[in-house]
Amino acid sequence: MKVLKMDHLGIAVNSIDETKRFWADVLGLKFEGSEIVEEQKVTTAFFPVGDIEVELLESTAPDGPIARYLEKKGEGIQHIAFRVENVKKALEELKEKGIKLIDEKPRKGAGGAKIAFLHPRSTHGVLVELCER
Repeated sequence: MKVLKMDHLGIAVNSIDETKRFWADVLGLKFEGSEIVEEQKVTTAFFPVGDIEVELLESTAPDGPIARYLEKKGEGIQHIAFRVENVKKALEELKEKGIKLIDEKPRKGAGGAKIAFLHPRSTHGVLVELCER
């Protein structure tokens, strides 16, 4: 598996509209728009910072993964994403190395990316996302 770069930092928020004021108005980052990812029950909003992006995540359903995260931990960093050449091959390699996977196969993420998550029990408490664009 080859990690190409850090792709984005996912931040769980109660409200993208309220939170984006900080990222855009206070820090001066450019708001690239938002997108609903129905499969994940989330609305995402992106703010490029050099080569990577800040991704705000707002739940679209009370039973969604972001809603559950917010209920347990409150707003804050939810995951770190790394861009890889091939998510499917990366998952196969990581599984062979004994890494616990949340996703056994890639799924659709924001912006048409193929994504998959690694279980925090295998990554020392960090939710890691792999993405292929």
